[in-house]
Amino acid sequence: MEITPASPHEEGTHDALVRAPSVRASDVPSSKKRPGSRESTPAAREEEEDTIGSEINGGVTRTLKGKRRKSASSSSPMTAARTLPLLICSVGNPGSTYANTLHSAGHTVVNRLAAHLGYTQPRKERELGNGLVARPAITGGTGDWTLWQSTSYMNESGKGVRAANAAWSRGIPIGEEGRLVVIYDELEKPLGVVTVRTAQGASAKGHNGLKSIMSVMNSTLFARIGVGIGRPISRDSGEVARYVLRKMTPVEKEKIEGCVEDVVKKLKQLERG
Repeated sequence: MEITPASPHEEGTHDALVRAPSVRASDVPSSKKRPGSRESTPAAREEEEDTIGSEINGGVTRTLKGKRRKSASSSSPMTAARTLPLLICSVGNPGSTYANTLHSAGHTVVNRLAAHLGYTQPRKERELGNGLVARPAITGGTGDWTLWQSTSYMNESGKGVRAANAAWSRGIPIGEEGRLVVIYDELEKPLGVVTVRTAQGASAKGHNGLKSIMSVMNSTLFARIGVGIGRPISRDSGEVARYVLRKMTPVEKEKIEGCVEDVVKKLKQLERG
């Protein structure tokens, strides 16, 4: 079924896509799943950003029930300080239609991150929420990181993230913890600028991908890495929708991919707890 963009219904935001071009976004029932991402409020836009280390143990994923292997380092008092394994998830919209759009900047960053780290090519894994997964090609690489990309529309990404996190967490050694990190596009921030939030309970700032994740994760904690995508000069909702859903220009893609080294620095901070 053809999917067309709807006009975001609030200034400074970009909202969901709807499945019928003649229907306004404000007329769509709340039960309708749409691939857009923002319904911000003035209060949300004024929220101050958190910094790494602003909250003790903020964003640490709690271990889930299930069989775990014993920690290899638990009996060795001389081992160096351990880092947390990370499950790094990106959200966006699926398929070639939305590939390399500003709204799917999170996927662009994770693809570039996999290449930067020398990870395997992403492949779909049903057991990890049916997402696209990339891992280190060889052991001993940078960090114990697993890269995961949602294959659902933005509004529906929460269930996949939850399933991936649950399956991934079962592989963490007994007595240890891991950390879930979500990478997403951030409207209003300058193109390619990276921000990190670790405080729990912070507003989704109208981002429907984050709202979907928060609605199903309950008490599971996660950190956020936002990648700035800028915004058009016009505040017209239709113009904002067209802006975020169009393909990146070569210059825009270069800036988005160019933030990967900054993202790696932030991930290294997050893996230290």
